Amino acid sequence: MSDHSEPGTVPDIAALQQRLRAFAAARDWGQYHTPKNLAAALSVEASELLEIFQWLTPEQAAAVMREPARAHRVEDEVADVLAYLLQFCMALDVDPLAALAAKIERNELRFPVGGTPPLDAS
Repeated sequence: MSDHSEPGTVPDIAALQQRLRAFAAARDWGQYHTPKNLAAALSVEASELLEIFQWLTPEQAAAVMREPARAHRVEDEVADVLAYLLQFCMALDVDPLAALAAKIERNELRFPVGGTPPLDAS
């Protein structure tokens, strides 16, 4: 996939979703992009991200991005997670930024400053 944005700029969510949609359409992959399949793929990619850190100490994990090969792998897995999340959102017509903003607002109410950390912050 070539970069269609101006050098030095970061494309917005809508532009990235359009590129993902065009990429899948050109390969006739849309038929496989059901919510269930995309949720499964998202889970697999998130697990691949976790795998990078699986047996590392906290200190080793904090240093991962200083190692070029591992840093590249982290960035690739982050990209895969985000790509599947954006495609999942397209399949269900969810605005990911609006969903995140609403969740932050709910969490600000649920977990006021100075309160005890939650056991389950989902």
